[in-house]
Amino acid sequence: MEHLSTAAAERLTLGLTLGLVALAALAPATHLPAHYHHFADQRALGGLPFAMDVLTNLPFALAGAWGLAWLRRATGLAQPQRALAALFFAGLALTALCSGIYHLHPENAGLALDRAGMAVAFAGVVGLAAADRVSGRAGLALAALLLALGPLAAVWDWRTGNMTPWAVLQAGGALLLALLALRRPHSPFSPFSPDAKAHAGALGFSTLGVLGIYALAKALEMGDHAVFHALHGVISGHSLKHVAAAAAAWPVLAALKRLHGRSLTH
Repeated sequence: MEHLSTAAAERLTLGLTLGLVALAALAPATHLPAHYHHFADQRALGGLPFAMDVLTNLPFALAGAWGLAWLRRATGLAQPQRALAALFFAGLALTALCSGIYHLHPENAGLALDRAGMAVAFAGVVGLAAADRVSGRAGLALAALLLALGPLAAVWDWRTGNMTPWAVLQAGGALLLALLALRRPHSPFSPFSPDAKAHAGALGFSTLGVLGIYALAKALEMGDHAVFHALHGVISGHSLKHVAAAAAAWPVLAALKRLHGRSLTH
């Protein structure tokens, strides 16, 4: 993907995205595990049910607020990147609210709300990666598609019991991030591409950094009960998953900080 022209990279990104949509629609139905909502940490705190799984959503809100504040001060950022970064950070804040509501009373309707919030943040970060590494047009189009299909897939699972569309879009979005990592960001101050040509208005955040933290969050989620028992009931894998997933904002925040630092020296 590194040596493709912008037009060819746009076509490839569009083709892969449409292929994922087709797979989500046509793949066999799968269903939530029977005990999906039975999380390891069942403790209440001062009348707050499932307290740790609720309270560990606060880092999402902090990361979202922090990012939006930094974004307001950022100069020299192209409009597509600015809009997509705002979508990402707003999605993190929305995830804090939606996931907090879900964990107060874990059930299928709340899970759909939780996933809808996540879909906003996911659309923002995948679109931002495409804007930086392919084109602003590709980033906006990809984000718009994911923003429409993500909540739809979440509601589809709730209403039909078929979680395949959601699973495909989630895994497919991660795959797109991995493929975009093969193409250098159009930024002279990305630590992963020191010889990249400057591209006015790019952010140049580490897609690999986001992917790595996301993978850690998924591992903690899958090991919810095992982590809880290994840590002698101090904190569960699912609660730590919230913290790790919120930390996936750091590569974007770090790129904003570098951008702000460069603007102060010019």
